[in-house]
Amino acid sequence: MIGRLFCAIALLLPGAAMAANNVSLSSDVFVERKVAKPNGTTALVLEQPKTVTPGDKLVFVVNYRNVGNAPATDFSVTNPLPKAVAFNGTADGTELVSVDGGKSWGPLSALTYLGENGDVRPALMTDVTHVKWKFNRSISAGSGGKLVFRGTVK
Repeated sequence: MIGRLFCAIALLLPGAAMAANNVSLSSDVFVERKVAKPNGTTALVLEQPKTVTPGDKLVFVVNYRNVGNAPATDFSVTNPLPKAVAFNGTADGTELVSVDGGKSWGPLSALTYLGENGDVRPALMTDVTHVKWKFNRSISAGSGGKLVFRGTVK
């Protein structure tokens, strides 16, 4: 029970997403659950996490908005993953990831992971520590959107 409670608290505090310029960020996390409907079918619903257990699927939403008076250029958003969560990808696949705490970045397929024993192997989704989106366009004043990534409680 204590482990589940600790994990729920850790998930509610996934780490501060960071952005450049006058861009405001806010984050939400949801648990994806299957719910039986009266007609016998099931539906996927997103709920606020109260208690989470290993295997629970999570959806992280990062909302961004340019609160400045000028376009935001050279814009990126970086979000650390909670240690209790294995990365499952993003909604659009345009992200860069880090498997070394944010020191180096790239597509997962281009990264390697240095194990505690010194062995190097191709990086896996479970190795991801941070996710980053780089915008190749400016974000006009007042504009915004959302970025979505998924994970599973370890």
